[in-house]
Amino acid sequence: MSVRLAGVLLVLAGCSGAPGRPAAERIAVAPGGSGFVQEPSRRPWVPWGVNYDRDANLHLLEEYWAQEWDRVAEDFREMRDLGCTVVRVHLQFGRFMKSPEQPDEESLGRLARLLDLAESLGLYLDLTGLGCYRKEAAPGWYLSASETERWTMQARFWDAVARTCAPSPAVFCYTLMNEPVSPAQASDDLLAGELAGLHYVERLTRDPRGRSRAEITRQWMEALVPGIRRRDPGRLVTCGMFFLFEVPAGLTLGPDPKEIGAPLDFLCLHLYPKEKEIPHEIGLLESLKAAGKPIVIQEMFALNCSLASFQGFLEKTRGIASGWISFYWGKTIAEYKQSSKPDDAVMASWLEFFQTQGPRFRSP
Repeated sequence: MSVRLAGVLLVLAGCSGAPGRPAAERIAVAPGGSGFVQEPSRRPWVPWGVNYDRDANLHLLEEYWAQEWDRVAEDFREMRDLGCTVVRVHLQFGRFMKSPEQPDEESLGRLARLLDLAESLGLYLDLTGLGCYRKEAAPGWYLSASETERWTMQARFWDAVARTCAPSPAVFCYTLMNEPVSPAQASDDLLAGELAGLHYVERLTRDPRGRSRAEITRQWMEALVPGIRRRDPGRLVTCGMFFLFEVPAGLTLGPDPKEIGAPLDFLCLHLYPKEKEIPHEIGLLESLKAAGKPIVIQEMFALNCSLASFQGFLEKTRGIASGWISFYWGKTIAEYKQSSKPDDAVMASWLEFFQTQGPRFRSP
């Protein structure tokens, strides 16, 4: 999640499935880059879903999926029933790498099981990797590594994940990192974006060493993307981004969406519209069209505006964005309505809103 979310609770909904569904197909970019299709049928497909990164008690998925698999399966059924087509999960680097060279096969096995669960429910996964959200759990040998060493470890992480996922049709995409920042200045601390004790932002390097932000981004992607494509040819690859200081040239990976998006299959933006700035934010979203690729709003929520204003924002994104993803943390509408807490009432209203919008936005 973005550094701009400090101190606020999020949540949300969604997914759909039915008995007798056809076998899952892989997802591809539609001809002309206008959206997504299923292959080989060429049926249009729209990513409409939620981030499932943690539960309502701030437990990350890998911290409970071994002991509470039944709860994970129940949450996935709830997301399906809310109308989702996609679920975004966040894989923690330290849970999938036991050492700089050795992947954790137990975690990879659970990931394979999660893919089977998603496929059985007609859901696709956005697999976002390299998380170090719980800073104290991130391996010291990873955080202290040099740039070259760390990028090599990251490539090994993605090699292991892509190897595990390649046989499954239930992967929508690989998101290289949640919110990487290609820095303009040197900094000792790799991790930033702290929210409720979790760190959602990571710098690609401690020291730019005279390189432009776009050059750092290109070098980083060149270290990671080719290995993924060798392991899992044809699978979509993207990366999470937001706008620093909400200016057109403020993308976290560099100022030019066409340049930084060149190695990617589509672009992802994290956007939480503000009540009085929606026209400006729609302009920021439109600026990504310069890359000539589909755009997915990978994180969204009515955090800084009313539901009525958010609905207006959502309508204005049609024709610009090709997918929309919010949040779900394991509590249903009914469970929120049983609570007397004001924040829970807000969450119940959001989930109901998200669920009612689904049928319209899932249709291309």
